[in-house]
Amino acid sequence: MRVVTVAERPDLMDQLWGFTEGWPEFMLHDPVAMLMRPFAQRYPQLQLLLLDDDDRCVGKGHAVPYEWDGTEESLPDRGWDEVQLRAVRATAPTAASALEINVRPALRGKGLSAVLLSAMRAAVRDMGLADLFAPVRPSQKHTEPQTPMTEYAFRVRDDGLPTDAWLRVHARAGGRIVRVCPLSMTIAGTLREWRAWTGQPFDTDGETIVSGALAPVTVSLARDLVTYVEPNVWVRHHIGPS
Repeated sequence: MRVVTVAERPDLMDQLWGFTEGWPEFMLHDPVAMLMRPFAQRYPQLQLLLLDDDDRCVGKGHAVPYEWDGTEESLPDRGWDEVQLRAVRATAPTAASALEINVRPALRGKGLSAVLLSAMRAAVRDMGLADLFAPVRPSQKHTEPQTPMTEYAFRVRDDGLPTDAWLRVHARAGGRIVRVCPLSMTIAGTLREWRAWTGQPFDTDGETIVSGALAPVTVSLARDLVTYVEPNVWVRHHIGPS
């Protein structure tokens, strides 16, 4: 296994979009996600591929630089969505934000996400940026969708590390939890769309638990609308310039 950037292997860029395993279907319908492909072309040095011996992409990482004012208070409540919009407008980036680190499900649990995170930190440092932020989607929060993220994110084990496995990887890499971004992603669709995405009936108004969601979705039969607002967790990696 080795990690390369798209800048190093532009011939492999298409493999970035070659798998979506591990994501619930509804997570693929955030409209802001359409920016991911242009970012990959604009910032190839921050797009990572984890390759096996046959040059097959078995894991990937996406990050973008953006303009940060140096205060943690300015990290947006709209997390994942907003940081991409800020990246679009950036002319003199001062920090970077992770957008995704994903490993094929069959290879999870082998420490490969930590390898990608380490490579992402190095790529950001090589750009001369001192900080990598991440609106982290805790990997086990979906098992407790009704637990407030403000409670879940700050749970720690006896050794002081987060109880959530993905937050723990960030902590071991040097990341520090800053705060929750409560409106990190917004995914809205019709009843028909959400039924197709999840196989659930959505025949009752109000909050509904959906498999894979970190919080309940809200159903409005009269408006033919299902809305999911996902909370994430801002983590800061202060890595210093190269």
